[in-house]
Amino acid sequence: METADVIVLGLGPAGASAAAEAARRGCKVIALDRKHEPGKPVQCAELVPAMIGAELSGSVRQRIDAMATFVEDDAPDVKPDFPGHMLDRAAFDAALVEAARRAGAQVRFSSYVRKISREGIVEAAGRRLSAPVIVGADGPRSRAGKAIGAVNSELVETRQITVGLLEPYHATDIFLSRGIPGGYGWLFPKGDVANLGAGVVPRHKARLKPIIARLHSKLVEEGRVGAKIVRLTGGAIPVGGMLEPYGALEKTVVLLAGDAAGLANPVTGAGIAAAVHSGRLAGQAAATGAIADYVEELEDVYRAALERAMRRRRELLGSNHGKAALRRGWIAYPEYWT
Repeated sequence: METADVIVLGLGPAGASAAAEAARRGCKVIALDRKHEPGKPVQCAELVPAMIGAELSGSVRQRIDAMATFVEDDAPDVKPDFPGHMLDRAAFDAALVEAARRAGAQVRFSSYVRKISREGIVEAAGRRLSAPVIVGADGPRSRAGKAIGAVNSELVETRQITVGLLEPYHATDIFLSRGIPGGYGWLFPKGDVANLGAGVVPRHKARLKPIIARLHSKLVEEGRVGAKIVRLTGGAIPVGGMLEPYGALEKTVVLLAGDAAGLANPVTGAGIAAAVHSGRLAGQAAATGAIADYVEELEDVYRAALERAMRRRRELLGSNHGKAALRRGWIAYPEYWT
């Protein structure tokens, strides 16, 4: 049995941030991730708001100034003041992991967690580990969350291709349509390439490939992107709102952060900023024992916004998907905020 003060599951933005914070406060931290290296394969659209902070240094590939929203075949509605950044997500994750290493955390990749027992013992890569605190930052299908009964029951399945961008572009394009059930399409520019993708409710996952193929073909015809597909990725996003971020296994405290805690926005799917913030808070709580403060902070910062997004999402899923409903369900329109 190997022991630590804190075990972190997952080394994405939430897990790496948690590991760094706990280690800075003198904890022995062991952080595990099933991937072979940080951030790869990339399963992310790579857009973050401009306010996320200094940890972007070295991983920003271009700025975003505006958002253009296409509702069915209507001309786009342009929101001119929509600042953000397009990241190199692999570089971003690698920088956060390196910060955790420098802080003193033991970082272990290729470590698949096979089991978390009722006694709080983690079995991974042929080893058994225990700690008084486990931080679950292991994504929308979190094993830590499952162990304490906090499961993301609503998901969106996504598919994304990366294609050449034929002219410089500094806006995000959002495509809202009845033909993209339970989600939306996007074009996010990233220097000389762009991420082109869509998300749908799981029962329509088989429609993702033709949805993106049609969108890609349309943009090729318009002379905006190249025909060659550079990269393909996809994954699940939690869209059911915030889970209870705290639980216990016997004497082991379990804290959830990022997607594992359901902090991705149920309408936009955005979750990187929330992952970094909640991971940082989870690391602090793991080190200090201020569990109630952690739960309260997440409630204060995220609950209202996530519940509004959940209402809009469920209204849209229950409507006839007319244009008015599509607009009411998207953040660029005043109706969303009413």
